Amino acid sequence: MFTVYVLYSPSFDQIYVGYTADLHNRLLSHNELATKGHTIKYRPWTIVHTEQFDMKSDAMKREKQLKSSKGRASIRSIIKEKLSF
Repeated sequence: MFTVYVLYSPSFDQIYVGYTADLHNRLLSHNELATKGHTIKYRPWTIVHTEQFDMKSDAMKREKQLKSSKGRASIRSIIKEKLSF
């Protein structure tokens, strides 16, 4: 099982989209364990959206869709709705 996830950093108004087979450990990495990479600059991250897929290829395809300009616009709508901005 693979999870496509959207993280949001309210402190920096940043969005991160990714996929993983282990969401708990991946979030831990984004927020605490990682020592390099894009996400360490914008900690802490909050999960605002997830989708489950049986196949890795489907998760990768959905991640790519969410990273497009149209996908980012829909993510902003989700964030606005969930976090009441």
